[in-house]
Amino acid sequence: MLRTTLAGLRAHRLRLLLTSLAIALGVGFIAGTFVLTDTIEAGFTQKFAAAGDRIDVAVFPDSGRRGEEEPSLPAAALEKVRRVDGLAEAQGLVRGTAALLGKDGKAAGDRPTSGVSIPEGRLNRTVIASGAAPRNGGEAVLDEGTAERHGFRVGDTIAVLDAKEVRHEFRLVGLVDLSLDQELVYTGAVGFTTETAWSMTGAEGFHEIDALAVEGVGQEELRASVAAALGSGVTVKTGEAYATDMARANGADDDVITMGLLMFGLVAMFVAALVIYNTFNILVAQRTREMALLRCIGATRGQVFGSIVLESVVVGLLSSGLGLLLGYGLGAGALAVLSSLDVPLPAVTPSLAPRTIALGLVIGLAVTVGAALLPARSATRVAPIAALRTQVEERVFRTGAVRVVAAALFLVAGAGATVAALSMPVGQAALVVVMAGGSLVFFALLILGPVLVRPLSAFVGWVPRRLFGVPGRLATDNSRRNPKRSATTTVALTVGVTLMTLIAVLTGTLRVTYSAKLDEQFPVDYMVQPQDRGSELSRALAEDLRSRPELTSVVALRGAVAEVGGKGAEYEVGTFTASRDFRPSLESGSIDLLRPGTAVVANYVAEDLGVKVGDRVPVKTAEAGTVELTVVALFDPERASLSGVTVPEAEFDRYFGQVGDSSIMVNARDGVAFDRARAAVDAAADPYPTAKVASSTEVRSEFDESLDMMLMIITGLLGLSVLISLLGIANTLSLSVHERTRESALLRALGLTRPQLRRMLSVEALILGLIGALVGVVLGVVYAWAAARTMTTDVSFQVPVLQILAFVALSGLAGVVAAVLPARRAARTSIVGSLASG
Repeated sequence: MLRTTLAGLRAHRLRLLLTSLAIALGVGFIAGTFVLTDTIEAGFTQKFAAAGDRIDVAVFPDSGRRGEEEPSLPAAALEKVRRVDGLAEAQGLVRGTAALLGKDGKAAGDRPTSGVSIPEGRLNRTVIASGAAPRNGGEAVLDEGTAERHGFRVGDTIAVLDAKEVRHEFRLVGLVDLSLDQELVYTGAVGFTTETAWSMTGAEGFHEIDALAVEGVGQEELRASVAAALGSGVTVKTGEAYATDMARANGADDDVITMGLLMFGLVAMFVAALVIYNTFNILVAQRTREMALLRCIGATRGQVFGSIVLESVVVGLLSSGLGLLLGYGLGAGALAVLSSLDVPLPAVTPSLAPRTIALGLVIGLAVTVGAALLPARSATRVAPIAALRTQVEERVFRTGAVRVVAAALFLVAGAGATVAALSMPVGQAALVVVMAGGSLVFFALLILGPVLVRPLSAFVGWVPRRLFGVPGRLATDNSRRNPKRSATTTVALTVGVTLMTLIAVLTGTLRVTYSAKLDEQFPVDYMVQPQDRGSELSRALAEDLRSRPELTSVVALRGAVAEVGGKGAEYEVGTFTASRDFRPSLESGSIDLLRPGTAVVANYVAEDLGVKVGDRVPVKTAEAGTVELTVVALFDPERASLSGVTVPEAEFDRYFGQVGDSSIMVNARDGVAFDRARAAVDAAADPYPTAKVASSTEVRSEFDESLDMMLMIITGLLGLSVLISLLGIANTLSLSVHERTRESALLRALGLTRPQLRRMLSVEALILGLIGALVGVVLGVVYAWAAARTMTTDVSFQVPVLQILAFVALSGLAGVVAAVLPARRAARTSIVGSLASG
């Protein structure tokens, strides 16, 4: 039996290749994911370990202390560390905000650049990529990313704002690599000497203290001594533990990416399993006489079962090995692409870890063997008498009670879960329940697939029957003749089309929904805000904007945090300066009622405090002490850009003094071109380096770009499952052509030409592709709607009709392409030889 099985595999190399390729693609995607993430993680771990080797002990402020937004270590802590026995050297690191100015004189980036100190000596962990470290107060360094984005090179003069927004100039003496610190990578950094860093950032202490032990003193021994000297309120780590923690923190994002990619890999493996199952089903049906003959000459049922399982083991091992090689190539290619896009990655050679090899082999083998078990079991039921038949009988599908009951249970459970999710509060839990409900409904359709194929093929084949004549009618009948096989073939394509339709509809819906919300939350043409959201803008800026003839409706908002309600709860108390026609959207009451001693309150604040219109609320102010305010109106913060507790302008100044503006909303005058209005806003903001101007058009464009990028990536990843399903269609048609050799020859003998035979098989593949696409589109649209309802409120459902029609058209076209080789092979077969083979 072993020799017979291996001989059969050698005799059908093309069938073996097509069958293996589906699993190889799935294993390759999973292996490639691990190659990519393992390589990145290994490279960063090496970097962190190298950084950890430069220090023996690191001290951090206890971040658990309440009431301190930016905890720091006092200068006295460094002196205590320096008095510890066994210490060779200790230095403090400074970190704060020091906004770099671009060459246009405006603050660079959307967030203020971090100002850091660059220590000297052995404790300097900063990697100088080019140039040198700063040695005096007139020198500075920049991180490589910030320098490249804003066109700075070593030797240039750079301008930086200190904590009081006073401009200072420095000579750029070096560029540093900050890939070890993801926070600094995000903000960008400018580095100074320690004394300069203190004066520029306004920091009152150290962000971190690093220490080095004398020779003969271990890291744990020095850690214990430092911890005893500093007491409570600090966290003391060894250099080794510090490197491990940094590597683990950096890997947190990698874990999310890995899980996301593996989800697509699992989808690909599921589709591949369907292809393998269908392939083995057809193989068993085709080899009925062969297996019956083996039974006649003494093979037992166990041996027949074992031969099919052995064949699946060989296919699984070959395809898994091919998949691992493919995965290595995918991982290496992804690293090359990321490097070309200047993503900061460590220089490490990609490699296949033992875990990846074992996982790829186990998954590929388990999926292949698992998919072949049912066909192998049906092979054992072949009676020896079947060897005497001249032609294998085609199995007739019957809908059994077990199938109907199982499908009904899955359908009811899935629909129930979906309805339950829609009644849950908007959030992640509801989305997970909807996904679970969709999976259950899909399994119900999977069970009912053979039942649905006949009416769907009649519906989809209505046009081909009339358009392609006899080949079209034959193709439609062929797609209905073996509904179980057709259903298993199309369901692989259904998975990909369902997910792609779901993503397309969901992103289209979110685009329209969030655009509407952006219009409500950004109901103006321009928004001017400080780069550091915690800082303020000069009130003179809003006055300048009001004087510009190109602009109208300038609304300046300002606020301060205060205790509201008398129970220690803190909220933003604010006001606005605007023209008389400023009418924010309120849930109840009127903005005209806002007079001294009153307040307009956000609905969430009113709910927290348990107050309503007409109630009085105590507010603890900085200048006027505690004042009692009467609530005269409520508003939804998503529809009105006001502070949680909004008071009249003059009263706000009496309560908190001359606070600067936190943001300014500006509208262009009717008839003024966008470029002209934008130039007027920019001109007013130019004297204020940290004032950042954004337009509603730019905000919406950035949002659309993010959605488009996400859609492109996800569609590309899901395209893998579609590719695998196309291999399944090609494989199924190839085996089906072989199975129907005498039938095709008889049709040719009766007058069907070679082009008509090719057309018949192509139309059959077209019908199978369209059936899969049709089911996928319906399922994808329904669950995109349900998912959107669980992700946000006030959903504006949007179906991208053209995009969905493109999915359907591509699915049909892909089916036709998959049929090219099988149809060509069938047309070239000899009529006499095929009839004689039976």
